[in-house]
Amino acid sequence: MNKGTIRSMLVRDKRADRVVPPSGYTAQLTLFVSGAMAFLAVFALALSLASGRLADRWASELAGAATLRINAPAEQLSAQTEAALTVLAQTPGVASARALAAEEQVALLSPWFGPDLPLDTLPIPQLIEIIEGEPGLDTAGLRLRLGAEVPGAVLDDHSRWREPLVEAANSLRRLGWVSILLIGGATAAMITLAANASLAANAQIIEVLRLVGARDRFIASAFVRRFTYRAFFGALVGVLFGMTGVLLLPEASVEGGFLTGLGFQGVGWLLPALIPLLGAAVAFLATWTAAARKLKELS
Repeated sequence: MNKGTIRSMLVRDKRADRVVPPSGYTAQLTLFVSGAMAFLAVFALALSLASGRLADRWASELAGAATLRINAPAEQLSAQTEAALTVLAQTPGVASARALAAEEQVALLSPWFGPDLPLDTLPIPQLIEIIEGEPGLDTAGLRLRLGAEVPGAVLDDHSRWREPLVEAANSLRRLGWVSILLIGGATAAMITLAANASLAANAQIIEVLRLVGARDRFIASAFVRRFTYRAFFGALVGVLFGMTGVLLLPEASVEGGFLTGLGFQGVGWLLPALIPLLGAAVAFLATWTAAARKLKELS
């Protein structure tokens, strides 16, 4: 099918448009399916983009940081902390290192133990925050040196729980794109069924048109044009409702974690505008395929 054929099928022809009934259950079905699928596609796209941003943020924020935990008796804790800070200051790839204050450690533990945690009466280890720099941190070498000079030091580069979090976010992103593909496939299947039903209902009209000399291309273009425009306008309405729903979602916040900020950002707001065009393209291909096959059966 060349560009001229596609253009001729989409250009309005009043004579051909009278072949397809302007109303009926096939028209309502096409509009409803296109609108509903476009509505779902907006949220699937928002989920995929938000998951991608989340994976990128977790990967970038956690990759450049590490934590050193000092497990030592109370009388040795201060000395081992100073020794660990000295080792870190001499280690290539460490941009900065600082021991967390007691108030900061209480703030980290308060979500689990409450704000009135008696830190001075509990054997809580000292935490040291490490910010990585160039040329990167050699964690294996640092662990060996800490093991020799600071026996109570335990280095955590966050890789144990960073990688599963990033992979989970990437899985959500892939799930969003798979959902969009499934939505497109379901839309094509439903429009194909509606087109087949419309063609079967107008079998006698098609037979009469053939008797008076109408070509199959003329007949097919009438169905293709009508269903393509129905799908486009239905998808357009669905996108408008979907975008309204996205606007009503809560904005991104630290307290809400990954459950907030599921909308679009920047140029991402323009992507839903492609959904009606893609819906029309899916309807065009589905109807053209169905019309070609059904007209061949009616020959």
